[in-house]
Amino acid sequence: MRPNVQSHPVAGVMFLLAFSMSGPRQLVSQEPVYRAHPSTQSPAHLVTPERLEEIKEEVSNWGRWTDQRGTLNLITPQKIAEAASLVRDGIIVSLEMTPWGRGGMDAGAFGETTHRMSFVNPDGTIPLALDWVGFATHDGLHSHMDALCHYAVEVNGERVVLNGTPQKLTAAGCGNFGVDKMGPGVVTRAVLFDMPRLRGVEWLEPSTPIYVEDLEAWEEFAGVKIGSGDAMILRTGRWAKRDAEGPWNFGRGGAGLHASVMPWLKERGVAFMVADAITDVQPSGVAGVNRPFHDVVIPFMGLPLVDNGYTEDVAETAARLNRWEFMLSYGIMSIAQGTASPFTALAIF
Repeated sequence: MRPNVQSHPVAGVMFLLAFSMSGPRQLVSQEPVYRAHPSTQSPAHLVTPERLEEIKEEVSNWGRWTDQRGTLNLITPQKIAEAASLVRDGIIVSLEMTPWGRGGMDAGAFGETTHRMSFVNPDGTIPLALDWVGFATHDGLHSHMDALCHYAVEVNGERVVLNGTPQKLTAAGCGNFGVDKMGPGVVTRAVLFDMPRLRGVEWLEPSTPIYVEDLEAWEEFAGVKIGSGDAMILRTGRWAKRDAEGPWNFGRGGAGLHASVMPWLKERGVAFMVADAITDVQPSGVAGVNRPFHDVVIPFMGLPLVDNGYTEDVAETAARLNRWEFMLSYGIMSIAQGTASPFTALAIF
């Protein structure tokens, strides 16, 4: 069966003609208008707000674990040993994208990215090789893992996270389920889902939804199957498109997983997700809900999401070796009460 991933023709770019009494008219391009892919409204895939409420119940892990690590608990010692056995060639590939020296409309407006030397003499000379860095963890050009407190749900007028625990959000951060409560890091088996390769294209066009049948078609194509405790690496080709055509507002028009995929992730026991954009297809196709994955899998399932992972190098290496599973190693930055950690993971073949 052919995969159901489709290229979505984005609504045409709208233009504004500006007229001047004393000069010629100018053509000024405006941001494209992105609309949900038509297939998200088909009976086979439609997720209504009512169906989304059912999905919340289906994927909920409330009460399953007493700590604050969520689905990272699925990474058992046996899973770590399995991951280590995948290292055969000694090839290391980074999954990190950093915001340094980059900018564009796809950067987040959450704070500046700065780097400067810590000690500078009045004459401008630098006496010591010491520096200071600052960045927003959720920047759109920065790979990061969302803490389980990043998204909350309101219950009886109170904002709660996994297990119905109060979020306790203050100026100091998250009182519960902050990134510092998620453990020192992870070592596990990772499975790459290279959706553009499956379709024979360089990237998926904005607003292309990915369904369960697409993921299973990839598993058949690649000869792999994701299971309990694994990390899922999703490549939509976001970075390849950006390199070729420049930045765009992927937060409004980005390829990604459709909301109907969430029960499948629960069934398979995926420990955490790494996407090259924001996991959710944008627009989501769910009426009134912009990012159902973030709204549901973080506070209900306890599944950490990695946004903006860099998947181009790992995809090239995996294709060259014809190996779509590998060991993933990632040390979590223990930011006190933090809402995210920089994602500095390594794929090791």
